Amino acid sequence: MGPWRCLLLLPLLAPFLRAQQQQLMEYVERRLTLLEERISQWHDQSSRYSTELRDFKNQVLGMLEAAEKEREAMRAEAESAAVRVDRLEREVDYLETQNPAPPCVEVDETLMDKQVATAKQRKNEKYTKLTDCSDTIASIRAMKILKRFGSASGLWTKDAAGSSEKIYVFDGTANDTVYVFPRMREFTLYSATRKAARIKLPYPWVGTGHLVYDGHLYYIRQQGLSFQVIKFNLANKTVVDSSVFPAEEQIPVFGLSPSTYIEVSADEEGLWAIYATKEDEKNMCLAKLDPASLDIEQMWDTPCPRENAEGAFVVCGALHVVYNTRLPSRARVQCVFDVSGTLAPEDASLVYFPKRYGSHASLKYNPRERQIYAWDDGYQIIYRMEMKKKLEV
Repeated sequence: MGPWRCLLLLPLLAPFLRAQQQQLMEYVERRLTLLEERISQWHDQSSRYSTELRDFKNQVLGMLEAAEKEREAMRAEAESAAVRVDRLEREVDYLETQNPAPPCVEVDETLMDKQVATAKQRKNEKYTKLTDCSDTIASIRAMKILKRFGSASGLWTKDAAGSSEKIYVFDGTANDTVYVFPRMREFTLYSATRKAARIKLPYPWVGTGHLVYDGHLYYIRQQGLSFQVIKFNLANKTVVDSSVFPAEEQIPVFGLSPSTYIEVSADEEGLWAIYATKEDEKNMCLAKLDPASLDIEQMWDTPCPRENAEGAFVVCGALHVVYNTRLPSRARVQCVFDVSGTLAPEDASLVYFPKRYGSHASLKYNPRERQIYAWDDGYQIIYRMEMKKKLEV
């Protein structure tokens, strides 16, 4: 076909080409519109799925929180049930060991009058030493804070005479349950009392003047206006003996510890009792106890004042009284009374205790370890002692 013929056909093909182009544009527009609709639909579905996923996540978190609360509640109930079962087992064990029954500890007025008269006859007599112990405290060599356990006032100690490593904890100034940890490690690591064994006493104690000595617990019970020393066997959980303390009109022995009327202490010589009466309400009194019978072997009036005293202990037959003020300050041994007369008060070292939290609620000297177990505003502290011969001070 020649060029001139193509030129003749162009006017005829132009409308057809324009129609084809128009159809193509309309097709492309339809496809773009469809694509936009699908993109919009996908966006709406994505937003809906995102909202549903967020709502589901919040719902799952709420369910997890509720499950965690239920788990904590179940654990608390399980712990409470374990404590009740443990208490029931101890009570059953205690009932099984009550053969023979505990001795009667009611106050016998005639016996008490006889004990008071005998004690007064022995008052301030010359003391015959049982051992050759001639040491006294020179200084506090070290201080170690073990932990914080229990209330502001309490007592913790080891057996002052036996070889047991058990730790005995008396929480508070009026209770009847003693916590027992097998060793120092367990007492230091465990904060929960459920890790400790429990000994439920037949009578509640008063104050913080109790003592564990040679497998027995010597603790103070108040009955009316009188006070009793209870000797409790820790092995078979029975009361071995009891005695009304032969002192009339007793008052708190320490000015800063109003709940403690008798402080039972142990040293190289045996058992001692520190107390105070209205007869000489300014100063303390000291008595030597027989561990077997709880009889008073001898009694002394001391020159150590009760005012501002927070605790006391005996070392080699010498009473050491720790003083403080009602406002927190440094505690120190400010009065020493040696029953044998070997150490004169003016020659004794006035020992300062390191700075601590508040006021000592109890100070228990351990003659085997030559250290003091202290309870200071809920903190359990060990003081290691530096010793010297009395004649060298």
